[in-house]
Amino acid sequence: MSPAFRLLLSAALFLPTAGAAQQRPLSYAINLNDRADDLFKVTLAVRGLRPENAVYQFASTAPGTYQVMNIGRFVRSFEAFDERGRSVPVERVSVNQWKLSDAPRVRTIKYTVVETWDTDLDHPIYLMCGTTIAADHVLLNPHAVIGYPTGMQATPVRLRLSYPPSWRAGTALERGKDGRYVAQDYDHLVDSPILLGRLTEAGTRVTGVPVEIYTYSESGKITSTQLLGAMKGMLDAAGRFLGKLPVQRYTFLYHFGEKPAGAWEHSLSSEYVLQDSDYSDSVGRNVTDIAAHEFFHVVTPLNIHSEIIEHFNFVTPVPSQHLWLYEGTTEWAAQTMQLRAGLKSPEEYLATMVRKMNVDRHAFDSTYSLRELALTSYSDSGQAQYGNIYMRGAVTAGLLDIRLLELSHGQRGLQDLILDLTRRFGKRRAFPESTFVDTLVALTDPSIREFFDQYVMSAHHLPVKEYYAKLGIHLIEDEKGNPVRFEIDPNPTADQRLLREAWLGRKPRGAT
Repeated sequence: MSPAFRLLLSAALFLPTAGAAQQRPLSYAINLNDRADDLFKVTLAVRGLRPENAVYQFASTAPGTYQVMNIGRFVRSFEAFDERGRSVPVERVSVNQWKLSDAPRVRTIKYTVVETWDTDLDHPIYLMCGTTIAADHVLLNPHAVIGYPTGMQATPVRLRLSYPPSWRAGTALERGKDGRYVAQDYDHLVDSPILLGRLTEAGTRVTGVPVEIYTYSESGKITSTQLLGAMKGMLDAAGRFLGKLPVQRYTFLYHFGEKPAGAWEHSLSSEYVLQDSDYSDSVGRNVTDIAAHEFFHVVTPLNIHSEIIEHFNFVTPVPSQHLWLYEGTTEWAAQTMQLRAGLKSPEEYLATMVRKMNVDRHAFDSTYSLRELALTSYSDSGQAQYGNIYMRGAVTAGLLDIRLLELSHGQRGLQDLILDLTRRFGKRRAFPESTFVDTLVALTDPSIREFFDQYVMSAHHLPVKEYYAKLGIHLIEDEKGNPVRFEIDPNPTADQRLLREAWLGRKPRGAT
C-alpha cells in the first residue's frame, strides 16, 4: 500500500501437533460460479481427523497486517457431516472457533463466509487484506475465507476453485496436475492471495526470474501492459540492487476500483487496491513507488526475518520488535534503489525525505521509539502510530546507511549489510529475535550499537542535519525547526565527495 497505509509484518511461534506434516492434505473447494449473496461457499473434505483436531480455527490475524481481524465474525453458517452425509454436531466456542463433537467421524465440513468489503462491522478489515465478490471478478485472500483444524496448520493444502471459463486467475500458487492449487501448508496458502475475473496480464523477467502482472480495472482503462511499462525500470533497478532476485517467480495483483486502500506484501506476490482512473504517467509513477516497496519485501522478511515469524500464530498475534527492518528499511530501499539506478534524481529523493520528516514531526508522537511502535502495533495506541514506520523508519534507515558508509570510508553501506544478511540467513534460517543487534554490530562496527540504542530502541532526536552534512548536503529548516528542503553543495570537500558518491551508489576504488 502507499506508505501511510501499508501493512506491517509480525508473527509468533506456533508449534503444530507432532506428525501433522504426515497427515492427508486438507482439500478445499470453493464454487465461484455461484456468487449469490456475496457468500463464499466452502467445502472441506477430510479424513483421519483426531480428537486433537476437533476445533476448526479461523484466523484472528494474518502476517503483515498488524490488525486483529477475527474472521469468525464473517462466518454465516458452519456444518459438519460424516461419511454417509449425516450431520455431526458442532458448537461455536469462541469468535473464531467451531468445535466438532466427534472429529474422527467427520468427512466433510461446509460453511459460508460473507465478503469483507461490503459487510458493515466494527473494526473493518483493510480492503487489501479482505475479500470481494462481484459479477466480473473476485478478490480472495485465503485467511479471510479458509481456516484449518487445530494441530493441522502444517498440513499440505489443496484448493479447487470453480469459476467462469472466460476468467483469468492471478496468484503465486502453483497448480497440480488435477487443476487444484497446491500449498505446502496453511501459512503458504495465506501467503498467496488470488485475483480472478476480467483481468489483463503481462510479464517480464528480472535477473532471469519470471515476473507476472494481473490487473482488474473496473473501467478497463488501466492494463497490465501499461503498468509493466511504468514499472520496468524499477524492477531492473531492484535486480541490480540485489544482484539476483531471491525468488523463483513473482506475481503482482492489481485491483483498480472505487475503493482505494493500499497494498499488502507477500513472499512471492503483492496485492494492490487502488483508485481506478484513466491511465497517465502520474498513475504509472505512483504505482511504481508503491510497488517498489512491496517488491523489496522479497528480501525482508522473506530472506531476513526473526525466529518468531518463522511460523505464524493465527490464534494470538505477537509482534516482532524488528519492524524497523521489515518495513522501515524496505521503504528506504524502495527509494534508494531508484536513486542509485538514476530513476530518481538526488533532489527528488531528498524531497521525499523532507516529506517523511514532516509527517513524522506533525502526524505522529515523536516520543514513540521504533521498537515501541513495533511491540504495541496490535494495540489501539500502537495502531495510531504504526504508519510512522514508513516515515521515521525510512529516515532512520537512511541515516544508518550514511553512518555505515562513513565508518567504512565509503566501502560498505546498508545495501551491503542487507546482502550480507541475506547470505547469512535466508528463507529457511531465521535470526534470533533478542540478539539481532549483536549480529549487526559484529558485522559492522561497535559504534552501531549506540546508533540502535538511541534511534531504534529509544526515540532520541534524529541527527538528520548532522548526518547529511557529511555528504555536503545541507538541511534548511524554518524558524520552528521544521525541515523545508535540502541543498546540495556544488563544492563539497574531498571527504564529503567520497561519501556522496558512495551514497549515490558509486563506490570508491577497491570497494567490493
